[in-house]
Amino acid sequence: MPVGGVFLAFPAILPASLTLVAKEEGLRGARDDARGAALGTIGLLAFAPTTAVLLRHHSAWLALAVATAAWTVVSLGGYAVVRAAGAGSDETGPEEPGA
Repeated sequence: MPVGGVFLAFPAILPASLTLVAKEEGLRGARDDARGAALGTIGLLAFAPTTAVLLRHHSAWLALAVATAAWTVVSLGGYAVVRAAGAGSDETGPEEPGA
């Protein structure tokens, strides 16, 4: 059963969901969600090759566990870098919907 189609929907779903978040929570909330999506995607760039390499020589459970750990480290590491760089601290914009 092909599952790749699920990932093809992401580029269409993200802008739609960010539009809804911006209306409900304001632009700052939408920016935060967009940053989170980007950092999670960067984490997937670690997950995919880790899984591909480990599945050749190890069990699926081990490969997926290590790949998940790689995703976590890369995503949280990216978050730490973005946070340390002060992203979001200098941004102005409406805090509340409709403001």
